Amino acid sequence: MSASEAMQDYLAEAYRLAYYQDDNRYVSTSALAEVLHVSPPAVTRMVQRLKEAGFLEHEPYRGIMLTPAGEREALMSIRRHRLVERFLVDVMQFGWHEVHDEADELGAVASSVVVERMAVLAGNPHRCPHGEPIPTEDGVMPQVIDYLLTKVAVNQELVISRVTTHDAGKLDYLGTLGLKPGVALTLKDRAPFNGPLQLAVNGSTQVIGYELAGALRVCTQAEYDLV
Repeated sequence: MSASEAMQDYLAEAYRLAYYQDDNRYVSTSALAEVLHVSPPAVTRMVQRLKEAGFLEHEPYRGIMLTPAGEREALMSIRRHRLVERFLVDVMQFGWHEVHDEADELGAVASSVVVERMAVLAGNPHRCPHGEPIPTEDGVMPQVIDYLLTKVAVNQELVISRVTTHDAGKLDYLGTLGLKPGVALTLKDRAPFNGPLQLAVNGSTQVIGYELAGALRVCTQAEYDLV
């Protein structure tokens, strides 16, 4: 059985949640309901459908865990979405803050042949415009090593790895500051009590608030190049 578009949405979000958890492949249904903006009963119904189709296992009080078949469906959905985002930004010249919802709509109707042509035209990228890794065509998700900008020590030379918000306003603002994946920066100062952070970026000084800084993950150049 192949997964429907709605099924793939659930599987992809479940995979994303599990991917960044430490040694825990189980995802709570409440967390899934929150990221999908649906009610807990709706999640319960879909979980049952996905379980019957062999895409996940459900263990009470622990949550759900994708089966190999479920992971494959999730990875292909994630690959399609992130490649479409890259195509929209790199080829069609959309802003990186404009493409998340557009990629959802376009990815839902584009065939795999079209999406793979998009990948070629975009230069076969390894990350989406926001720095998230793109699964390979044979279903392997590259492992990202990075850290919250709010937690790193001052005066380290780092690279922005990922920007973990879909908020268009925040992305647009970060873009005006030059804070995008692949950009080198140094955390020069961090005010106490969750105060603003002072960054050295491309020869200039930028100051951003603690909350916004929480959307930025950073790593060394060597760690960035691993993806």
